[in-house]
Amino acid sequence: MLTVDNLREYGADVEEGLKRCMNNESFYLMLVGKALDDNRLGQLEQQLSAKDLDGAFESAHALKGMYANLSLTPLSKPVSEMTELLRSRTDTDYSGLLAEAKSQFEKLKSL
Repeated sequence: MLTVDNLREYGADVEEGLKRCMNNESFYLMLVGKALDDNRLGQLEQQLSAKDLDGAFESAHALKGMYANLSLTPLSKPVSEMTELLRSRTDTDYSGLLAEAKSQFEKLKSL
């Protein structure tokens, strides 16, 4: 079961996330749950495989906003790095950052 204590242990900045949710813990946890149901990380992986840098930027940018607003720091960090590289349409190997994002997403999902 997802709790603020689990999120703290995961490395999320729960206090900041709660501030953005008017200190409403159940609302915050509900939004984190919705983020876990989002499939854009898989979409981003497909776009990167297809070298669709424009689409990948859009997906990464949306994920960055969602994860950062919820203060899911371990997950937002690799996605933010990808977003900035994709902003300039850098054609590089994103596999390390993508693997880190997927790993952090799975850790979060297991809470």
